[in-house]
Amino acid sequence: MAEVLAYVAAGMVLLWGVSHAIPTRGVVAGYGELTVDNRRILIQEWLAEAVTMFSLATLVIVVTAVDAGATATEWAYRVVAGALVVLAVLTALTGARTSIVWFKICPVLLSASAILLLVASLV
Repeated sequence: MAEVLAYVAAGMVLLWGVSHAIPTRGVVAGYGELTVDNRRILIQEWLAEAVTMFSLATLVIVVTAVDAGATATEWAYRVVAGALVVLAVLTALTGARTSIVWFKICPVLLSASAILLLVASLV
């Protein structure tokens, strides 16, 4: 059961990371005229969150496949869940306060994944 919860959480975050990366050009264009430096920074930050999601999802998948149920796996789930909660709070306080729908979905999806991982670490 713990493995299923972990794979579902990782799958959600991985797919959201992909969904996050795809609209980068459109999101940046939505900010209108930007300096070249500001445009580069916005692209960097938008993609950094996608890379973070890819990395966290990959960690969960690897530790689950290699040694599901071990103490190290349980703690990896907890650490990733914590990181997802931090990303969710950051997004809720910043991007989700804009009109961009992707930002509004992000805190809910990341929090749901974090809950699945916490439950998986206790099962």
